[in-house]
Amino acid sequence: MADQETEEDGKAPKTGLLITVAIVLGLSLIAAGGGWMVGGVIAPQMDQSESAAAKSAGGDTKKQEDAQDKPRQNLVALEPITTNLSYPSDNWIRIEMSLLFEDQPDNALADRIHQDTLAYLRTVSLQQIEGPRGFQYLRDDLRERVKLRSEGRVNDILLRTFVIE
Repeated sequence: MADQETEEDGKAPKTGLLITVAIVLGLSLIAAGGGWMVGGVIAPQMDQSESAAAKSAGGDTKKQEDAQDKPRQNLVALEPITTNLSYPSDNWIRIEMSLLFEDQPDNALADRIHQDTLAYLRTVSLQQIEGPRGFQYLRDDLRERVKLRSEGRVNDILLRTFVIE
């Protein structure tokens, strides 16, 4: 009788281990299939008809590229502006910005705007630009100053970096 119990006990752990491995494998396959299905639903897929149309319209893609490059031609990146704040004077600010001109960019005007922005940032205190609302006010003030300085020739400013140390 004792021999029968040891044989059954010896087989029981092997059977339990096989069942556990089979369950883990089955669940892994279900999870992989579900992930693949959800990825297929969420990921944007291009139809073959759309890709064929894009390939056949080779001449139109050049026009689209020219249209996309036009805003880049009107964009002028200013040199980074680094200066100390008015209060506390041991804090520094660094801003990199670009100007979006309405027509042809004017480098002389861009230099004047750069100097005006530098002079303005020297008058700003840290308390004025703290938090998201302060940053929004600063951006609005800079945009207004640029539009006044350029007499409407600059449509917008783009702040690329903004660091306070």
